Amino acid sequence: MRIWLSRPHMSGRERVYVEQAFDSNFVAPLGPQLDAFESSVSEYLGGGLQCVGLSSGSAALHLALRLVGVGPGDEVWISSMTFAGGIFPVLYMNATPVFFDLDPATWTIDVAQLGAALAQAARDGRLPKAIVPTDLYGQSVDLDALEDLAQRYGVKLVVDSAESLGASYKGGRKCGTGGDASILSFNGNKIITTSGGGMLVTRSKEIADSARFLSTQARDQAPHYEHSTFGYNYRLSNICAAIGVGQMEVLDDRVAARRRINERYRAGLNRPGIAFMPEPEGYHSSRWLTAITVDPAICGLTREDLREDLLTHQIESRPLWKPMHMQPLFEGARYVGSGVDEAMFANGLCLPSGSDMSEVEQSEVIDRISARLDRA
Repeated sequence: MRIWLSRPHMSGRERVYVEQAFDSNFVAPLGPQLDAFESSVSEYLGGGLQCVGLSSGSAALHLALRLVGVGPGDEVWISSMTFAGGIFPVLYMNATPVFFDLDPATWTIDVAQLGAALAQAARDGRLPKAIVPTDLYGQSVDLDALEDLAQRYGVKLVVDSAESLGASYKGGRKCGTGGDASILSFNGNKIITTSGGGMLVTRSKEIADSARFLSTQARDQAPHYEHSTFGYNYRLSNICAAIGVGQMEVLDDRVAARRRINERYRAGLNRPGIAFMPEPEGYHSSRWLTAITVDPAICGLTREDLREDLLTHQIESRPLWKPMHMQPLFEGARYVGSGVDEAMFANGLCLPSGSDMSEVEQSEVIDRISARLDRA
């Protein structure tokens, strides 16, 4: 059987909540399961947060950018190594992305380079409208430093936590609680899923209320259909939210399982030329995906050699995100960095990390990788 990179992992309770939705006939976008899902995420993240369930993480980011004031011609400074869905909403707003490199010590946005660029931009009178850093592969960005920079320069901060639900930052602060707003994703390969979906998280009731309004086609209060602005069909289905209610009950178990998988990989692949994504002191990554780099000079093969060999044995692995500044779509875009993310893309590989992965399956992956390295 094929060993997948990260497949959905149901607990069984999801079916109960979906049946409740069917029994009550709440199969439209809104309903009690959506309310319960939003409440459960808010409570998990620490309470006092406004959570708005949406159709995708990209929809959440699109709304967040609009609601913090990003508009045509504005610059949005953003992690280059991320999924395209974390970039496209910048284009939806007719804004201009400026891409930033990673810090090799964290594999998240390089705060030192970002700070230096902000200082120069302040001197030049051309500060960006917003910063959008990405929590990569289940690990938080440096929230304290980023929030300090955003406050110091009066720039909005929207944290892309699509990959990091269940992780925490220094002092136990949950990922998804940073900035003016954060966004989450419940896509099928994420640590928990609603089959497809996302969420906007904010401490601002004004932002949350506006997100709910805009995500339901911006219909004004009236007995007829009245519109004073344009909106979107972005609200999360009540049926999908019912799946999310069941998934939230096992989120910490899923994190623990993926961290155990990561630890077994580290023990089984502890050899020259293989390096794992670091976890700084005080951080607690969800280890959504176990990410490694392969040094061709030491290993005698490339990341791609390894990926293709695994694929011949029905084992799915995947290169790290190709940095956005390297994409044809963004040819000529401004990039601030020294190519750390470029090297990571060239040499990086994500290994199968699903929380339902058995030890036997993981042993097969480790044995296949070890055998291929031994043949190099």
